[in-house]
Amino acid sequence: MSESLSSRETSFLINEESTPAKRFNLFLRRRLMFQKSKQSKDSIFFRDGIRQIDFVLSYVDDIKKDSDIKAERRKEFEQNLRKSGLELEIEDKRDSEDGRTYFVKIHAPWEVLATYAEVLGIKMPIKESDIPRTEHLPFNCMFAPVKLPETVKYPRPEYFTVQFNRRRQELFLIDDKATFFKSSSRNRIVYYILSRCPFGIEDGKIKFGIERLLNSNTYSSAYPLHDGQYWKPSEAPNPVNERHILHKNWARFSYFYKEQPLDLIRDYYGEKIAIYFVFLGFYTEMLFIAALVGLACFIYGLLSMGSNPSSVEICDPNVGGQMIMCPLCDQVCDYWRLNTTCWASKFSHLFDNESTVFFAIFMGIWVTLFLEFWKQRQARLGYEWDLVDFEEEQQQHQLRPEFEAMCKHRKMNAVTKEMEPHMPLFRHIPWYFLSGATVTLWMALVVTSMVAVIVYRLSVFAAFASFMESEASLQEVKRFFTPQLATSLTGSCLNFIVILILNFFYEKISAWITKMELPRTYQEYESSLTLKMFLFQFVNFYSSCFYVAFFKGKFVGYPGKYTYLFNVWRSEECDPGGCLVELTTQLTIIMIGKQIFTNIKEAIYPLVLNWWRRRKARTNSEKLYSRWEQDHDLQCFGQLGLFYEYLETVIQFGFVTLFVASFPLAPLFALINNIVEIRVDAWKLTTQYRRPVAAKAHSIGVWQDILAGMAVLSVATNAFIVAFTSDIIPRLVYYYAYSTNTTQPLSGYVNNSLSIFLTADFPNHTVPLDKRDFTTCRYRDYRNPPGDENKYLHNMQFWHVLAAKMTFIIIMEHIVFLVKFLLAWMIPDVPKDVVDRIKREKLMTVRILHDFELNKLKEKLGLNPNEFSKHVMIEENKMQLAKSTI
Repeated sequence: MSESLSSRETSFLINEESTPAKRFNLFLRRRLMFQKSKQSKDSIFFRDGIRQIDFVLSYVDDIKKDSDIKAERRKEFEQNLRKSGLELEIEDKRDSEDGRTYFVKIHAPWEVLATYAEVLGIKMPIKESDIPRTEHLPFNCMFAPVKLPETVKYPRPEYFTVQFNRRRQELFLIDDKATFFKSSSRNRIVYYILSRCPFGIEDGKIKFGIERLLNSNTYSSAYPLHDGQYWKPSEAPNPVNERHILHKNWARFSYFYKEQPLDLIRDYYGEKIAIYFVFLGFYTEMLFIAALVGLACFIYGLLSMGSNPSSVEICDPNVGGQMIMCPLCDQVCDYWRLNTTCWASKFSHLFDNESTVFFAIFMGIWVTLFLEFWKQRQARLGYEWDLVDFEEEQQQHQLRPEFEAMCKHRKMNAVTKEMEPHMPLFRHIPWYFLSGATVTLWMALVVTSMVAVIVYRLSVFAAFASFMESEASLQEVKRFFTPQLATSLTGSCLNFIVILILNFFYEKISAWITKMELPRTYQEYESSLTLKMFLFQFVNFYSSCFYVAFFKGKFVGYPGKYTYLFNVWRSEECDPGGCLVELTTQLTIIMIGKQIFTNIKEAIYPLVLNWWRRRKARTNSEKLYSRWEQDHDLQCFGQLGLFYEYLETVIQFGFVTLFVASFPLAPLFALINNIVEIRVDAWKLTTQYRRPVAAKAHSIGVWQDILAGMAVLSVATNAFIVAFTSDIIPRLVYYYAYSTNTTQPLSGYVNNSLSIFLTADFPNHTVPLDKRDFTTCRYRDYRNPPGDENKYLHNMQFWHVLAAKMTFIIIMEHIVFLVKFLLAWMIPDVPKDVVDRIKREKLMTVRILHDFELNKLKEKLGLNPNEFSKHVMIEENKMQLAKSTI
């Protein structure tokens, strides 16, 4: 049934209740004998001990000038809630722990639940399914340690379901009306009523909805209750404490290796939150494969580090020790010998070796498999969680109170044919411009801060170099802790701190700008905020990595003609082995630092706030600290709670895919983080936050499109990293085109990759202050020597290497994209067994409904069932005989 029933129709449906339901309600009202003084502190019932609390509103009766207006709104709102069929019970402020807060407890009786279950199209069981459950993992016996008990993993049997219909109640498996609807369905129904209940007429307009009352501080909070305390099971007469079961089997860090009780999460929190944990768990499972391959590539680099020809030549005193390198900065820096970068060259080989190309291609294929298999997992969820015919929650399409408050025009809706608030486009345009300008300004601020960090690195490099050169005690340390590495580490840490600061302020500004745009619905608000936050965080977190990967060391010039930043600071150079080590350092610090900071913040922040709130609230320990007060002292999860969780996961996905060629251990660190993240999110949601209102969702929404876009971009970035940041392509060109040593083809590569510069050609402002007797020095580039008629211009090998790099990019991208498209074509979005199950369930539900209606018809006509069946059989035989004759 449509969700657009008018209040008059809804009231009629409620009043048209059957006699048994009326007797049931009368029975409840006659049992008002439950004394509050004897009531359990953890009770989730009204004072009668029978009617379950489905929702709680709280408010503080203040004495401000608008207190009368708020009181009138509350009175009207609560009267209308009672008219809609809800039952209310108010706890006076004198009975609350702080002596200031009123609590309005709300119970939805059976007739209300039945009516709105039909309105919302909630599917309920009609028969236990005869389709056996499928286990998704092969060799299940091997995974026994990670399995949960069956009663926790599958708290309910699987059923064939249809949309609830109150006139067909006999069709549904109703053993107990009090427990027929799950608690998540109950609070979803109540919130649906709260969000549409009017509370008065102001300025000639009907005002409605709990969100508007919360925004105006008429009510201070609105939340459904947790089942009980998370650290112990519930006591009679309370129902089973699912919160305790979730904490025991899901929200404990000792269960990090266990699977998640996804069906129980869905039953308790609703599909929208549950699908986030399904996605995070599935992503973590897929990371396990990538982490193993990345670890294997890292181990290969570790084992082959000592035999790497380039490192051997650099570390050899007779080769690298005889190569005098040009100064890395003007005047202050001195000439240096190549073998001082011995440890750096070995460390570089860990990530810059033959396996780098393989891993970059593998990750391009892995990300495709991840997205395709996630589509299948999503389709399977759609079947298991009754989301096959799902339509978006109307709460997401409901007009925002802020939008309605600012609208002075009304326009007829083409679909509903009703007048609704409308804001002309010219009212939006100024805010759109301001929004775009703000996002652009902040992204420019990110780039400016990155340039400032570059200036810092250029400024302190000379200081590090001169200090390490002058201190005799640092000569041994200098072997592995070079000035380049010191500058890179401090610059990366400073950049990470700047990223966190900018991110903190931008979150506040983006939320304010999005509100000023006045999005029409909650879905439009979330989409607008998603675009702003993702664009900014993409630039904020990845800009420094893009700079190191694709710009640093590419435009430095040569010793006689260096390029300068702002005509002051000489452009940064890469190590002789390339910039890959610095990219790895940058990526490691930002990625791991962000993960550690976020997990600590998510765990500590709500814990401290809850402790402080309870500390302030407990004025009299002898008073009853009730279930609703305990939940009231918890933090509010908020409508954007999941938004920030998805954003965090997507940013991490970018680190794992966009730059993974430079850091094969990125999937391993992401895997470790996600294992912790699942338990941290479960712990804070179960213990530190109020229970969120249940909501339905059939997918991860716009985030899936963002992931797909990043997957395509990752192919290009990794191809460019291998080609332009690593040293693989120049080595291959030397190996096949320039090497003259048949037994050791890479012998002499280091000498070949370094050009010669005549020290007499140094401009006066760049010559080192300490005079040396060196006539030439070496630098990393492919340029003609001083005696050539085109001295210091790029030689032919430079163009050969450049052509090879471009060829590699084209070939790699085409190979990976071809495999991606083939895999996407070969792997169906909906598995065949799921398609068969959906068809089977539709067939069975049609048969069950047919048999039910047929039996109803028999009863209505008053026919003998045997005679009726005999008559139907005769007619069918006549039809078959007629067909055979024809």
